[in-house]
Amino acid sequence: MSTLLQVKEVTKTVRSNGEDLKILKECNFAISKSESVAIIGRSGSGKSTLLSLLAGLDTATSGEIWLAGQPLHQLNEEKRAFLRKKHVGFVFQSFMLVQSLTALENVMLPLELSLRKNAKQQALELLEKVGLSDRGHHFPNQLSGGEQQRVAVARAFASKPDILFADEPTGNLDAENGQKVEALLFELNAQAGTTLVLVTHDRNLAKRCQRQLVMHAGELSEETAIREESTQNNGRVHVA
Repeated sequence: MSTLLQVKEVTKTVRSNGEDLKILKECNFAISKSESVAIIGRSGSGKSTLLSLLAGLDTATSGEIWLAGQPLHQLNEEKRAFLRKKHVGFVFQSFMLVQSLTALENVMLPLELSLRKNAKQQALELLEKVGLSDRGHHFPNQLSGGEQQRVAVARAFASKPDILFADEPTGNLDAENGQKVEALLFELNAQAGTTLVLVTHDRNLAKRCQRQLVMHAGELSEETAIREESTQNNGRVHVA
């Protein structure tokens, strides 16, 4: 299985109170096409920062990030934006729908930006897949939180991305709606063969992924390695 995302010795440092604060420390891992990976860790551990770097929304202080064969670490914002448009989908904790657009128009948006034909028909089909075929004419403020996130999931898959990044996709939802959105993510992911990378504090959600990576104080470890090593010497194992 070919590699879609490669991370090599990635660090992220910011200035805080006149001092350098290292948020990420020499992260190394690779993600294959069609793989599902969860990044878990406590609040402030660096997992959302890492996701931003992987998606090209921010730049690393040092190291390399390769996405779909392209060196994100060498691209300017314009070229990173083009790469995101071509290969990447997003689902955010806060939904990030355009409030002035209906549910249907929100799903149509990435299709129209990509000059896809039959954007409306494709968007209607996606809304039907997420169980909202009767809510397409409603605006986000007329939808529940669970419905808004289902619209966001439909929008994320509309452009048929090679990789989907989800940042706490069920974090703002109650248990019932969280389970619905969770099921949709993995169902649509399986149908489309999309690579899925999600940040979550929900262990049950993380366990649905093929792999779990753990962030702790800016360092990255493999979940399976942690379980094995913790019984021996509590050592941390970097992902190669």
